[in-house]
Amino acid sequence: MAVLVFAENAGGIYKKAALEAVLYGRMVAEKLGTETVVVTYGNADTDALIRHGADRILVEKNEKLEHVDPQAYSKMILKARERSDANVLVFSFNYTGKSVAPLVAAKLQAGYVPGVVEMPSTDGDFVVKKIVFSGKAFAFYKIESDIKVLALNPNSFQLEEKLGKGAVEEFDAGLSDTDFKIKVRKVEKVEGEIPLEEAEIVVSGGRGLKGPENWGMIEELARLLGGATACSRPVADAGWRPHHEHVGQTGGTIRPNLYIAIGISGAIQHLAGVNQSKTIVVINKDPEAPFFKHADYCIVGDAFEVVPKLIEALKEFKEKN
Repeated sequence: MAVLVFAENAGGIYKKAALEAVLYGRMVAEKLGTETVVVTYGNADTDALIRHGADRILVEKNEKLEHVDPQAYSKMILKARERSDANVLVFSFNYTGKSVAPLVAAKLQAGYVPGVVEMPSTDGDFVVKKIVFSGKAFAFYKIESDIKVLALNPNSFQLEEKLGKGAVEEFDAGLSDTDFKIKVRKVEKVEGEIPLEEAEIVVSGGRGLKGPENWGMIEELARLLGGATACSRPVADAGWRPHHEHVGQTGGTIRPNLYIAIGISGAIQHLAGVNQSKTIVVINKDPEAPFFKHADYCIVGDAFEVVPKLIEALKEFKEKN
């Protein structure tokens, strides 16, 4: 019996969400009195997994796993579960986890809870807490199946080091060419930017910016704060910004420590993607903007006047410190 964690990597590097899942798996394993087994692939930095709680690491070396393929990933994870005899499986609730975890749960006929935000209660029943209604409420789910599959909501746990035993084993999942259903023709990587899902600070713009030519101040503010940039759906649909920056119900879901919304009215679809942010600051010239009802700090004013002053103040602060 063990807790099995799937750790996704990109080019051999584990992102924050993967390390959060490993740490969460370790904490669950401690609660159940068992070990933490991590299944991963490629030539990645397994030291990062050990520092966050991995007792055993199963590494599948098939080079094709570099590109996301839910069918191949699910077969690899199922083989790892057989080898580890795990009865709790942990995934990140990101794009990959959303496509792989349900497949694994279905094949195992296991109870599956996505969007988990807290440690499970194991006093008698196995109960987990998750977000529902696009982050407006929480629900508690009791999993009655012998095997349990959990997908951890990103940024639910503060990363900390919990040194695991760290035994690394090469692992052959028996994958063949027929297990890979997706053919990758081209990969375009965004470099030199903080990924949205990794960012602790996000500066986001909406239609109030009036056009892509005005995005310079959004990027400068984000750079000064050490954060990432994002946008609302109409901005991405209009081609002002790339679609990977779109946050909301039909885009990415983020949970940064600080979210600054500039020129965004705050439609319910946008709020669904950002309302788990720890602190929300809204800048909008419309005092009736719906976003103000959900903000921690509100600035009623023209973005073209407010944001340059913020940038100037930040530059002065950095010069003095």
